[in-house]
Amino acid sequence: MTGKHWGYGKDDGPSIWHQNFPVAEGDRQSPIDIMPQQASHDPNLGPIVLNYDHCTSLNICNNGHSVVVEFDDTDDRSVILGGPLDNPYRLKQFHFHWGGKGCHGSEHTVEGNSYASELHLVHWNAVKYRSFGEAASAPDGLAVLGIFLETGDDHRWLHTITDALYMVKYKASVTDFKGFNPKCLLPSSLHYWTYLGSLTTPPLHESVTWIVLKEPIAVSERQLGKFRMLLFTGEEEDQRIRMENNFRPPQPLKGRKNLQ
Repeated sequence: MTGKHWGYGKDDGPSIWHQNFPVAEGDRQSPIDIMPQQASHDPNLGPIVLNYDHCTSLNICNNGHSVVVEFDDTDDRSVILGGPLDNPYRLKQFHFHWGGKGCHGSEHTVEGNSYASELHLVHWNAVKYRSFGEAASAPDGLAVLGIFLETGDDHRWLHTITDALYMVKYKASVTDFKGFNPKCLLPSSLHYWTYLGSLTTPPLHESVTWIVLKEPIAVSERQLGKFRMLLFTGEEEDQRIRMENNFRPPQPLKGRKNLQ
């Protein structure tokens, strides 16, 4: 591994990230295996509220690790608040993790069981920090909403994203993606588990308040297949490596409490 290169292959994957990013073996790493029976009920935890009514998506890109939809985060037009959060956190981007054909691909697991895929909506604390970059390394800097995707019927709104994927097939490709509101990807219930964790990709900063929704959304195998057409590699590279199994396995709890 040269410099800070990382990926999901056998030579640069999660099992050796600690060589370049020692925090990989830290005390609040993510994802985790959620054990609903052991999650304590916190009476002070209210519902989470998603104010996405005025949200402004900008573009969709292939960053070589996932597909990412970026948002205008210059003001508080789209925020998450409530639950474990002390103040509103601004939506910055969302991205997905998924497996290979017929494989599981979620990062969090529930009682050891994986889902087909996992969607992460990444928000930052603009009340305390001046930029996403600054927030990303602060202990209370980020709030990530995790949503499980299970295989079932076609999801009626996911096609807006899957139809755009051919335009970002290669690493470092980016294209305009305006007018998409991720509210359409939420399950009907916003009941959640929450715990203190980290980014699940390098630099693995321990800066995330995780809010993982209990109810999954259903997507079809055909829709998931479109994600697997993406490539980890750039257009100019000789090798073409399919983007799949881009997830980190669960990390040790190290005494953390999981709340619901």
